[in-house]
Amino acid sequence: MIFESNLMRVLFRSSKAVLIGLVVIFATSLGTDQILHELNVYPPWGVPMFEPVLNFLALSYRIAYGVLGSYITAKFAPGNPMRHALILGGIGFVLSSLGAITAINYNLGPAWYPISLICTSLPCAWLGGKLEGIQKTI
Repeated sequence: MIFESNLMRVLFRSSKAVLIGLVVIFATSLGTDQILHELNVYPPWGVPMFEPVLNFLALSYRIAYGVLGSYITAKFAPGNPMRHALILGGIGFVLSSLGAITAINYNLGPAWYPISLICTSLPCAWLGGKLEGIQKTI
């Protein structure tokens, strides 16, 4: 019984760590998107964005936010921070893959952009986990 309650506590804390990182990535990415839409840097919501510079801008901050979210996940992990960060990266990989299928099928922009999100999800997660580990040694 004690083992089960400890296991449940660890699973809850692990899930919470991953969820916090996911929320950070979503909130910062969509918040930045909204600001750039409001400033007329991006076209209105629902209008495809084919300008390579704008897609590169979006990719750049999504990479930074992916690293940040993974770092936060690793920081909140009850143990094995890199594993938690990589689990978040795996979730990002799956969600980015689903987004890429949709974006490419509906011609919402250049195909390289959602494919780049897929390709960067796990490296960003690894870097976030690594940064958390480096900080512990400093």
